[in-house]
Amino acid sequence: MTYCNSLFMDNFEDKLRKSGLTGNEAKAYFELLRKGSLSANELSKKIGMDRTLTYTVLNHLIEKGLVNYVIKKNKKFFEAADPANLLNPIKEKEAFIKDLVPELRKIEKIKEIVQEINIYEGKEGLRTFVRELLKYKLFCSFGATGRAYDALYEVPRLAKELTKKGFSARIIANPTYRKHEMTKLKNIQFRYLDIKSEATTSIFGDKVAIHLLTEKPIIILIKNKEIAESYQNHFEILWGAAKEL
Repeated sequence: MTYCNSLFMDNFEDKLRKSGLTGNEAKAYFELLRKGSLSANELSKKIGMDRTLTYTVLNHLIEKGLVNYVIKKNKKFFEAADPANLLNPIKEKEAFIKDLVPELRKIEKIKEIVQEINIYEGKEGLRTFVRELLKYKLFCSFGATGRAYDALYEVPRLAKELTKKGFSARIIANPTYRKHEMTKLKNIQFRYLDIKSEATTSIFGDKVAIHLLTEKPIIILIKNKEIAESYQNHFEILWGAAKEL
């Protein structure tokens, strides 16, 4: 074997390895392409490989569709199959992926739950909360005491302005507050339940606020769509049970 022939063989064997064959498979397959039909014994001598190993390599190539054999006089002779069969694993993988892609596209993206908790204290905290609340055109509230209305001089004026812009609310309060000034605001429906509560809960948009307006007001504002929906469901049950006085 000349030096050029050796380089030629090494070049093609290297390319066959890159196509997915092992080093031994590349040697055997390349030799069968060059020489045609060979017995396992002949092939093992030509490529300098142990005969048992040669049979193992040939069986692997048969499984890959790259080698066929014929029996002549009770003896197997092996031949290289069409090199295009090197594409078989790729085609199989491509067919598998084509079936897989539509299934993967059906998988819904996990929606990240947007949530946030803020705590406001004192009158300025109350003002911040009221400004946030009044960004919405509708809110529901239960356990109302009217203390926010009393604590901030601007609330009655703001509430009157917002009624002109389509702002509305449904509020549940204890009957003791039925004559409070807040109940005279337009576009706000009031109903009453005989439940004593110092804390008020308001639901608007994807937010829930729990506020305790005693000497030092404190408001816990939770932004979470699922929590807001749950509180809204609770409110609807209470609203159904509450009475108009």
